[in-house]
Amino acid sequence: MTPLPPIRIGLGWDRHRLVPGRDCVLGGLRLPCEVGPAGHSDGDAVLHALMDALLGAAGLDDLGTLFPDDDPRWEGASSLDLLDEVLARLRQVRMAPVSVDLVVACDRPRLAPHRASIRALVAERLGLPVDRVNLKGKTTESAGGPIETVECHAVALLRERRDEVGAD
Repeated sequence: MTPLPPIRIGLGWDRHRLVPGRDCVLGGLRLPCEVGPAGHSDGDAVLHALMDALLGAAGLDDLGTLFPDDDPRWEGASSLDLLDEVLARLRQVRMAPVSVDLVVACDRPRLAPHRASIRALVAERLGLPVDRVNLKGKTTESAGGPIETVECHAVALLRERRDEVGAD
């Protein structure tokens, strides 16, 4: 049998209701907004979708299995901390991110003013150059009905880290 290429691709998706009284955390940043994503953790739909894409590409359990929303340990957890745990699991199976692409759909907050900062933060966390992390913001044009949400789709490309010096 021909060996498989040392790359893998994963797809992630997440959606959270936007509710008053919650911090609006997206892509690891706290954004100014009157509403924020509801959730057991910080509700960061961007990082949740990204983590599921990374985990899926590596063939690991999904986010809900690793960090269940009925476990009090994860209540209010920072998704940046969860991302660090996911990246540690990728290192254990000798996988590393190559690039990620994110599409975020919400009517508020407006992502354009924060796009570069989110890309830079995610790139730094993943150990990638900024041009390997893309983020696109889309509006729903109020097509979601009376309940406001933030939704994110993520694609992640990983590579195997076979014979690298210094690989974990």
